[in-house]
Amino acid sequence: MNSDAETGPRIMLVAGEPSGDALGGELMQALKDMTGEKVSFCGVGGARMEEQGLSSIFPMTDISVMGPREVVPRLPLILRRIRQTANFAIAHKPDVMIIIDSPDFTHLVARRVAKKAPEIPIVNYVSPSVWAWRRGRARAMARYLRRVLALLPFEPAFFKAQAGLDCVYVGHPAINRLPEEGAGKRFREAHRIPAEAPLLLLLPGSRVNEVKRLMGIFGETAARLGKEMPDLQIVLPTVPHVGDYVRAEVEKWNLPVTVIQDEAEKRAAFDAATAALAASGTVSLELGLARVPMVIGYRIDRIAGTLVGRMLKVPSVVLVNLILDKPSVQELLQYRCTPENLGAALLPLLKDTPERSRALADLDELKARMGAGGEHPSVRAARAVLEILDTKALPAP
Repeated sequence: MNSDAETGPRIMLVAGEPSGDALGGELMQALKDMTGEKVSFCGVGGARMEEQGLSSIFPMTDISVMGPREVVPRLPLILRRIRQTANFAIAHKPDVMIIIDSPDFTHLVARRVAKKAPEIPIVNYVSPSVWAWRRGRARAMARYLRRVLALLPFEPAFFKAQAGLDCVYVGHPAINRLPEEGAGKRFREAHRIPAEAPLLLLLPGSRVNEVKRLMGIFGETAARLGKEMPDLQIVLPTVPHVGDYVRAEVEKWNLPVTVIQDEAEKRAAFDAATAALAASGTVSLELGLARVPMVIGYRIDRIAGTLVGRMLKVPSVVLVNLILDKPSVQELLQYRCTPENLGAALLPLLKDTPERSRALADLDELKARMGAGGEHPSVRAARAVLEILDTKALPAP
């Protein structure tokens, strides 16, 4: 399966879930553009990768599972698919193999391939967050990976220091989810929100358990702020699988809340927002890139919280803070996550204050560090892959 002058490089990609399939599809398109279509693909992926010409070895849905309840009954199938994927790579010898996210599956494949066919360079697109939990794993990764394509700008320095592992920052998908120009104005007009009224976003998460823990706290926080600011507008973006629960809870609040579910509307709401109260997660990065000052509130059960606190190797759970390397965004976790504390932290962000000005300046710095508005992450990723192949398809810098 080696490359030749006519077909160009043969690239194997392995993705295990929809988000990885989306990244894989964009990467494949960029690779085709940069090689003049002289590239061929094989591996494992879903609909987005198949649209770009991949014929998946088996349906990606076989391995796209979450949580012990789904994994345990399908474990024999998943283990069989790990062996099948690794054996395919060993037999067909692609010029490079790219594993995309889903580390519980893709890294087991990579280790098998590296052991039996060490001549195949393996690239990891979307590294597991070993910088937060298991730093020693970086050294293990260096034994079977040639290069890591990082989503976060601090990851290259981490992997170099921890393991001497080659890592290239290519950019986070959130860079491509910025609101369209004028979207906020149109959102306010569509929902009859006055142009000058402060607008607070509530983002209690997407997982059922976290939403159940945070909805009441976020609702009480909004009620407190509403007493301080009678013209306050509240918008709550949600997702389909928790949408009914969220709406039922909002009905109990006795507050005027606009609940939205459409992804495009969510981005428009970000553009319209004055500030946000959000659960911990990638949403903080999306808010930051949209220049929305925020407070992060989060609770998990006490035992799990104690374990997480002992395991965590970084000073913050907020990606914005880690990227800026300073405590820009207030994070109120566990016993500190109360309506009183959250409201007090949010109030200055909803008004014209020095705190709000500092937050906006920090978010401008965040956008610069992440390369927002520059080259598409998939193009950077494709270039980093082609460098591994020492191809002549690279455009001049």
